[in-house]
Amino acid sequence: MVQSKLQYINPIIYKNWDDHIKTLKNTSFFYSSFWAKVLHQSYGYVPMYFAEISKNRLNFLLPLMEIKSRITGNRAVSLPFTDHCDPIIPDKSYFKNFLNDIVVFGENGGWKYLEFRGGSELFRDKNSSLQYYQHLLSLSDEKTLFAGLKSNTKRNIKKAEREGVCVSIDNSSDAMDNFYALNCITRKKHGLPPQPKQFFKNIYENIIKNNYGNILIAKKDNRCLAAAIFFHFSKTVIYKYGASDVKYLHLRANNLVMWEAIKNYALQNFDTFDFGKTEISNEGLRRFKLGWGAEEKMINYYKYDFSVKNFVNEKNKESGWYNYFFKKMPLPILKAAGNMLYKHVG
Repeated sequence: MVQSKLQYINPIIYKNWDDHIKTLKNTSFFYSSFWAKVLHQSYGYVPMYFAEISKNRLNFLLPLMEIKSRITGNRAVSLPFTDHCDPIIPDKSYFKNFLNDIVVFGENGGWKYLEFRGGSELFRDKNSSLQYYQHLLSLSDEKTLFAGLKSNTKRNIKKAEREGVCVSIDNSSDAMDNFYALNCITRKKHGLPPQPKQFFKNIYENIIKNNYGNILIAKKDNRCLAAAIFFHFSKTVIYKYGASDVKYLHLRANNLVMWEAIKNYALQNFDTFDFGKTEISNEGLRRFKLGWGAEEKMINYYKYDFSVKNFVNEKNKESGWYNYFFKKMPLPILKAAGNMLYKHVG
């Protein structure tokens, strides 16, 4: 690599990439080679991480994945299926010049648009395309954490314990299969296809088996009631996926899964628990996350449309008329729809 020169890197094959990521002040699991491998192996996306490394230090990072689709068109996203991914830019004026260069790069590559999932500090003069809530909890000792919970959250935790719900960390392939089964039920309930099973297999092989994630399973009488997948990197934990059996929601197993995860990561001296993004319209999920004493922030996405040569707004595509039809689909057909569609939506 040429020193002090911006170029694009494939983190999957770049030597010691994750060691470079760990030197960043505001590092994120989503910058890692593990997440890049999952996205590439699952959907065939091409990693294009623009970076500058000088004197063995990462100074600039804009991670992109190029998505090529005959259905939805070619574009670049930073990053697909990622809650937030702020560009690491030490100098805003430097980024402005770079943005002009990458727009030219995208025009030559036939991109429909370029999407940034984060970067509010860099795009203050731009309209955001979408907005989400983010909820962050500072981890401390168990007593302090429990005192910070809303009363309803405390009651739900205690109810799950009284009902005999047991939660364990189970990073086995069987646990991932159990999670996937619950995830299919949950996605159908919300009128969305489940992500392909291969996607979760890739998460298991690249993240869970490399000790950068945990699967927590809630059971009663040997029946799986709820499960969640957490990623961790440096000092931050991310709640990435949750699922449950709708027949047993009254047992509040989801609350106990979250509480056990928070306690476990606090004991391991992690600093921050990130509950992930929440749609603005999803008031129920927002209340659930606020119940843990988390601080609420906003995540802004920005979308540059090459056809109009400007940043544009868009409608959230997770909700729409199609949710009704997905809810009515038999589960095998819904799974097939997920296998077909997700690589195109990015």
